[in-house]
Amino acid sequence: MRTIAILNQKGGVGKTTTTVNVAAALAAAGRRVVVVDLDPQAHLTIHLGVEPQTIQTGAYDVLTQAADFLASLMLVRPNLWMLAANIDLVGAETELVNVVGREIILREAMQNSQEQFDFCLIDCPPALNVLSINALAAAEEVLIPLQPHFLALQGFGKLLQTVDIVNRRINPRLKVAGVLLCMNDTRASLSNEVRADIDRFLQSARGANNAWSEAEILPTFIRRNIKLAEAPSYGQTIFEYDPTCNGAEDYGKVARFLLGTEEMPAPAPVAAHEPPTDNSMPALGATSETPSDNLVPAPAAASEIPGTDPAPASAAPEIPFAGPAPAGAAEPPSDDDTPAPGARPESAGDGPTAAPTAATPEPAADELAPAPPTALPIPIITVNLPVPRCYNPVPIWPESPAGSAPPARPNESPV
Repeated sequence: MRTIAILNQKGGVGKTTTTVNVAAALAAAGRRVVVVDLDPQAHLTIHLGVEPQTIQTGAYDVLTQAADFLASLMLVRPNLWMLAANIDLVGAETELVNVVGREIILREAMQNSQEQFDFCLIDCPPALNVLSINALAAAEEVLIPLQPHFLALQGFGKLLQTVDIVNRRINPRLKVAGVLLCMNDTRASLSNEVRADIDRFLQSARGANNAWSEAEILPTFIRRNIKLAEAPSYGQTIFEYDPTCNGAEDYGKVARFLLGTEEMPAPAPVAAHEPPTDNSMPALGATSETPSDNLVPAPAAASEIPGTDPAPASAAPEIPFAGPAPAGAAEPPSDDDTPAPGARPESAGDGPTAAPTAATPEPAADELAPAPPTALPIPIITVNLPVPRCYNPVPIWPESPAGSAPPARPNESPV
């Protein structure tokens, strides 16, 4: 069984969303997957459509050694089992404070299930406490969901230090598998800068004797998608809620990366994504590239076709250009003859006896093209702001005339 802890002590970076949807994608690929909810908020349990109040035995009972691990699992989807959580998990840390070896309770509980499943994904709480240490002691790999923001980098070093301490003292097999960028927006320069900083940091650790010496940024990232936020309210995974959205496509790529069934290069920045026309979820082993027979080549220019004369392209829209005026039409006034704003234009000619020009047919409405704007002076309007009113509060206790005693206040006897 391959055990992966989804860990980041910062909240709201996509730990639960990543755990649920990656597990669902792996289960859809035919793998036997178990997910462990170690967050007292029980968001993973709710995401999979189970009410935490209905849990009979869960993560709390396993950690307190009151129930067996396999006996506490729930089959929530085909090939997908869950160790649920509820609010009782809050008191687990307090109850385990005097227990010897409290950091490896979960690992010992999972030893009998190594041959029962192919993957185990552990959703860790947003804190580096005993629950997170139990997840790190039981896991072999750590996947760090990270939002590409500046504040998300502040705890990144502390997280790596904690993983390294667990690697040296408790679990020598523990390694950082990679960093998954969630809620990534390639249009913002900040996301690209944070990605470059993390990549330089991980590259500098190559060959070092630490737990993240082989870590890398996953070649795919999770784009911002409102469907990922809507799916938990229906108790569904993203593949059940909307299998054609960007979130389903991105998490399918993450699952294929973990399976190693597809060599995926780093995706190029895209401005928008059009979902496929069919509503079926693509197979995890299938590639998302467009077949070559569906590619429509761009039309060749006329000058590139032998035996043809070049002709102006009429399909591409062009900016309207005011060419030479037809015969008999009045020429536009020059810059020196531009009338002032508000002045009435005079008819062409030297005076009232000038011969009228030939009338030209009035063009249709669809043939009218906006003429190039003329450089007119920008009017400067003086704005007189009102003078701010001064607030003079009325004193609560009016001042007494000079030489007289101030009036007595309530509940105060005069002197």
